Amino acid sequence: MSSAPLPATQERVDRLEASIDRFVANADLQFSRLYESQLRTQAQLRELKDEMAAFKDEMAAFKDEMGAFKDEMGAFKDEMGAFKDEMGAFKDEMGQFKDEMGEFKDEMQCFKAESAAERREMNRKWGDLANKLGSMVEDLVYPSLPRVLRETLGREFDSIQARVRLRLPDGRVREFDAYAIASDLAAVNSTKATLRSADVDHMIDEIAAFREFLPERARLPVVGILATLAVNDSVLNYAERLGFLVLAVGDQVMEVKNRSGFEPKRW
Repeated sequence: MSSAPLPATQERVDRLEASIDRFVANADLQFSRLYESQLRTQAQLRELKDEMAAFKDEMAAFKDEMGAFKDEMGAFKDEMGAFKDEMGAFKDEMGQFKDEMGEFKDEMQCFKAESAAERREMNRKWGDLANKLGSMVEDLVYPSLPRVLRETLGREFDSIQARVRLRLPDGRVREFDAYAIASDLAAVNSTKATLRSADVDHMIDEIAAFREFLPERARLPVVGILATLAVNDSVLNYAERLGFLVLAVGDQVMEVKNRSGFEPKRW
């Protein structure tokens, strides 16, 4: 025969069942939370694994870059060594250039001294040439002028002067190699060691200067006479076209080189 449980026992059973229900409910909640935590942990571990893989890749790339950088630094070191060698060579070349410039400076000083000496010698030679030209006028041209003027112009001249130096009131000075004066005609001579076309042109100025420096003879017709040691045919022909007599050394000391029958121009 069964009997109903005692009230006190039933109450304890109910509390136990309630506790069990709460425990189960709490266990389910904790298990759910633990499961969710495990899922999050697994997700974080996967993410960490991926990050570690990426980091590993980055470290490998960095390692490669460091290797390339190391190679570049090695190449740079080699270039710096080559640059250092080049700078050393450049320094040596600059030293050599400095020595060469010193030698060049010494050579230029010597050249300057030699040039000064050569100029002095050239001036001396020009002086000698001027003296010889004056001697040519006095020794060759002047003694021959009376004969030349007589043969070419058919007359005697009252006055024949050589190496005449004249001065104007304004202070200008002019020297004439030689000139001859008659009552109705004058002849002016210019003597050159080497006669050139420019000397032929200059003879026109010589005649104009004769009239300016001897104004009392300015109205006289003037014959131009060019004298030299030897004359080139082209210069002789040019002088003839302008109407000048040309004298050069010949069988009679100074002789007329114009063609036969040439009549000089009266300026």
